[in-house]
This record gives sequence, structure tokens and C-alpha cells, in this order.
Amino acid sequence: MLTVADRRSDSRELDRRPHAVVIGSGFGGLAAAVRLGARGYRVTVLEKLDQPGGRARVFRQDGFTFDAGPTIVTAPFLFEELWQLCGRRLADDVTLVPTDPFYRIRFDDGESFNYNGDPEAMRREITRLAPDDVSGYEKFMRRSEDIFRIGFEELGDVPFGSIGDMLRILPDLVRLGGHRTVHDMVARYFRDERLRTVFSFHPLLIGGNPFSVTAVYCLIAWLERRYGVHFTMGGTNRLVAGLAGLIEGQGNAVRCNADVASIMVEGGRARGVTLASGERIDADIVVSNADPTWTYRRLVPPQARRRWSDRRIERARYSMSLFVWYFGTNRRYDDVDHHTIILGPRYRELLKDIFDRKVLAEDFSLYLHRPTATDPSLAPDGCDAFYVLSPVPHLASGTDWQATAETYRQAIQRHLENTVLPGLGDAVLTSRLLTPVDFRDDLNSTLGAAFGLEPVLTQSAWFRPHNESEDIDGLYLVGAGTHPGAGLPGVLSTARVLDRVVPDADALVR
Repeated sequence: MLTVADRRSDSRELDRRPHAVVIGSGFGGLAAAVRLGARGYRVTVLEKLDQPGGRARVFRQDGFTFDAGPTIVTAPFLFEELWQLCGRRLADDVTLVPTDPFYRIRFDDGESFNYNGDPEAMRREITRLAPDDVSGYEKFMRRSEDIFRIGFEELGDVPFGSIGDMLRILPDLVRLGGHRTVHDMVARYFRDERLRTVFSFHPLLIGGNPFSVTAVYCLIAWLERRYGVHFTMGGTNRLVAGLAGLIEGQGNAVRCNADVASIMVEGGRARGVTLASGERIDADIVVSNADPTWTYRRLVPPQARRRWSDRRIERARYSMSLFVWYFGTNRRYDDVDHHTIILGPRYRELLKDIFDRKVLAEDFSLYLHRPTATDPSLAPDGCDAFYVLSPVPHLASGTDWQATAETYRQAIQRHLENTVLPGLGDAVLTSRLLTPVDFRDDLNSTLGAAFGLEPVLTQSAWFRPHNESEDIDGLYLVGAGTHPGAGLPGVLSTARVLDRVVPDADALVR
């Protein structure tokens, strides 16, 4: 008598579609799997952890639901595209709701700024803080729109496979100020230091230092105004579950607890993968959603690498890491918005500590996420779910997180008590931590960097690991570490690039 597993194995042996193996089930890997399935591939997604999602996995404990990572959904049309490829609507499986304000930004002196997509409301906020900067705001948003149109709409899903591709965009890059940094660009339009912070912090959401990343990332301001900032009811994990359902609906598979140990390369071409268990899975193409430096250094045989040598990987610049405290309270804090940014006393100097000096500072700036402001079902009745995120240096800092984590958490708790969450110490019901060590050990992130390679100009576009491997035929890369980069719109766009570089399935059958 055949078991269910035997029948599944038999059915796949009869499936003559070319086989694509996707390593990792972050949003880049899941989106790539949907796109490949829609183009006629049989797809197997392999996930090291016990659930799909990667950085977007979910933690559930004591009646609370915590999204582990991404919580800000912009450019929802990129998700709509994936559902449409499967003949469905995003709304069939997922409910997105706009958040307003996008963020409440609290300065260290207690003053705050409500940031949203309503131009008139933004003018009022700017007038309240610095009336002379209103005209600068209008000019900045026009520049952001120009950068968005070229940097995102025209180039966001274009592969940079040759230096010629890079040279062709240089005139536009220079014209749009891409040689400047985000903060330099913002400072050209705003005189008030508080507003310079408000309009330059966005690169931190994708692992970049506003004082060093290219001003191309100023496009985020227009992206948010145009498409809004949304939250997924039930948590971001509902998007993960929805994508996994699309993949299975295509007759394909997402396998968890499947740790890939190596990519098989024969004759200069990727031929499949070997799991840590010893299982071999043959494939016509391999797509890696793992950190590119992990892919090249740990999964690809050394003799198959040329461009991404150990020396180059070691000399690359990596993003900061994150310290995240997830906690639930026995009371609600209804005066706290969904997204709050709590700025510390320093901006430029704190970022120097994190990115350049690589020291764990005593002060911090925090992102506080309160999803129960929008969806109370994520906590028991009368309770609130939170996570607070602090940018910290990656593991090159030498910080002993096993010894430091609880002390650091307590310092953050005291700061939250003194600013926006009074009585927090007595209200905490449940708690868990995520440190740079977890990014390294659970997510295979080099140096525990939360966003992979730092998105400076010399590590962007052609200079970034290519979506189509430079070294190995049949190997493709998606996710935050490849072009165009981190953040949900960027990661989903890496999968879009595959439509331009991966051959159609029927081309492999012929």
C-alpha cells in the first residue's frame, strides 16, 4: 500500500516540468518561487527553519503573536502581481490596512512629528516646527519623485549583469545626485536639524547609514506618499502564509527543516543541492535567497568561485545588526501609535558608533512597533503586543551578547518607561530577545548583519552580487543582498529581475 509520501514522490517523478530549487523562504525566495511556477517550472523551496518566512517568520507565545521582522508594507502592488500570476486576488487571502500616521517620530526633548502621506498635513507639521522649511519640503518631494521614477520604476527590476549596464545609467545617477548621500541631499532642502533627521532616517529601515548611502534612497519618501504604509491584519506572517499557499496551489512545495549544505556544481553549472541530512536534490536551476556572501562562501565549492572570493567577502562592508525585544503587556497603551520612532540625543555620532566605530553605545534610537494599535487580535483581551528594535553594530564589534543582552534590554525598558510606556516594568507579561548572534546562527547572515551588504554606492547595482551568478551558470540570487536591495519593495523586485534573466521553462524542455 502506498503512503501519502510515496504518492507525492511518484507524482513528482511524473512531473516533467524543469525543476527549480529555491534556497530559503524569505520574501525574495517565496516571490521567486511563485514567478517561476507561473513560468512553467516545478519548484521546491527549501527552508532551514521550522516555518517559512526567514526574517519574516512569526513568534507565538503566551497568547501573543509577534512578527519577527518586517512590519511596514509599502508598494502593495508588488504583492498583488504575485497573486494575479496565480489567477487570484491578494484580498482573497490577505487584508492590508493603511496606517496613519505612517510614523510618529519623537525627538529626545519630547516634541513629536506625525509623518504621513497627506501633503497638507505634512505642511502643517513642518510649519509647526520650522515654517521656513515648507518650501524646501515641496522641492525635496519633487526631487524624491524624480529619483523614484528612474531609480525604482525604470531600474528597480533591471538586471545589472555587465559594467555596460552600470555605465548606461551613470548620467541619470549623477543628474539625480546619486553620488551624494541621503543626508547630504536632505540637508540641501531643510535647515532645521530635526527635519533633516525626519527626512533622512529611512535608509536605516533597509540597513543603511543616511550619512553614507547613496541619495538614490531618497526615493523612499515618494514611494511612501504614493502607495502609503500598510499593515497586514493578523501580522506580516499572513503574507508569508499566503505566498506559501500560492506555491502549493501551483503544484509546488515548501519544505521546512531542510538545511542546504551545498550547491552541486558540475561543469560550471548548478545541478542541484545537497542537504545537511545528506539528501541530494537535482535541479535544472538553483535560486538562492540566502545571504549572497553565505551562498558563495559556504554553499558554492571554492573552485567554482572567481569574483566572490573569500578575500572580497571579508573586505566587503556590511549593514548594522539589530537588537529586538518582543514583549506583551497586561494593559493597553492606547496613546501609542502603530509605528513610533524614538530618537535619542545623538544622530550622526550614534550612527558613527554603530557603522564606523562598531561600539555598542549607551544611548540609542528606537523603533517601537505596536501592532495591536491596528489589530487587537494579536494579543489577549486588554493587552498589547510590541517589539522594540535598536540598531546595533554587527558582530565585528566583539560584543558578548550572551553577557550583554539582558542588561541592554533593561536599559531599553527604562528608556521606554521614561518616554512613552509608563509603568512598563510592572506590565510585561511575556518577553523574548533577538540579537546579532541570532541573525548569524538562525539566518546565516555574515557577521550577524541584519540586512546583508551595506547599500553604499560601491556596493549597489553592478557592484552588488548579481541576480544571475557571475561565476556559475544556472545559479540565481534573490533577496536583500542582491540588486536592488533590502526592504520589502526591494526584495520583491529581486524576484522580478528573474523574469528577465531566467530562461522560460519550455526553453529547457526543448
